[in-house]
Amino acid sequence: MIYFLVYLFLEVLVSIEIASQIGGLATFLEIIGSAFLGISILMNFRHTLAENVYALRMRHIDMEGFSNRNLMGLFGAILLILPGFLSDFIGIVLQFSLFSSLIINRFSRKYHTPTQPKDDHVIDAEIIEHTTALR
Repeated sequence: MIYFLVYLFLEVLVSIEIASQIGGLATFLEIIGSAFLGISILMNFRHTLAENVYALRMRHIDMEGFSNRNLMGLFGAILLILPGFLSDFIGIVLQFSLFSSLIINRFSRKYHTPTQPKDDHVIDAEIIEHTTALR
């Protein structure tokens, strides 16, 4: 909750400062333009998803990278739709996978999966029965 309040405070400060510099009409056009950009990104998300699925299938990215790319792209598009200069800047930055992976690595917790102790006394085998019913 505190992060949201800090974000809201910064959004108001940045928006008032930039709007006072560029004027009301330019601010209105920026809000409309960024909303159309966010909507077009959401409408073309299926192409981005297909590219990420192909990269995952070719093992260019792992499953964590796949989810990070998709979630950060969606979150960035939603931020572009919301009015405000700070949200637009963050939304544009999140569209680039380099910045979104840096943000994810900075704020995510590192979980290590526990590994099973290796038992050297177990032999893996496959039992094949020779019956005529299978042939």
